[in-house]
Amino acid sequence: MTHIKICGLTTLEDAAMAAAAGADLLGFVFYPGSPRAVGVEQARSIVQAVREKFAHVRCVGVFVGEPLEVVRDTVRRCNLDAAQLHGDERPEMVSELIAQGIPVIKAFRVRDPASLAAVALYRPTLVLLDAYAPDRPGGTGRAFPWRWLSEATLPAPLLLAGGLTPENVGQAIRQVHPWGVDVSSGVECAPGRKDAARVRQFISAVREVAQYGNG
Repeated sequence: MTHIKICGLTTLEDAAMAAAAGADLLGFVFYPGSPRAVGVEQARSIVQAVREKFAHVRCVGVFVGEPLEVVRDTVRRCNLDAAQLHGDERPEMVSELIAQGIPVIKAFRVRDPASLAAVALYRPTLVLLDAYAPDRPGGTGRAFPWRWLSEATLPAPLLLAGGLTPENVGQAIRQVHPWGVDVSSGVECAPGRKDAARVRQFISAVREVAQYGNG
């Protein structure tokens, strides 16, 4: 089964809609520079409310360049299931968070095939690959050439991101065979607000590949 993460959620309405539609993971961005940023108390209340109704869903906090203590404390205060690190965090920080019981999704921005070499230095729970953009650490709506992954050896299961939409996610899964797919801007009606129809279309497209095969 290909897991589905809907990221950049800012409201309980959107989080509950995504969970009801079948999302496996919900992402909350704690990077102040993002138009999808949420505060700790805001995220905590959304996560608490979602968990009361959707026991299956896992909630992920997205951080960019925050100290280990900030990441750890935010994860615990918000009762999150994992931390997603989108900055220049060192391998030692990833290992330490995991040692403290916090699963880590380490994100890498793929600029060219050579940029995949840095992934081997890390031992995260999941590897997230996103498209490179010089001005933003993520949520760009851009894709990178998936063919670059044909020769890549990753140290953990892959969560594929970058420019995914309901229209192309099926092709991405068939070509890359990732553990999961991560979408944010590809299912939005405005930054931080999800389009319910597109969320359902995205999830349906992923499930359709699983139903009819991904060869």
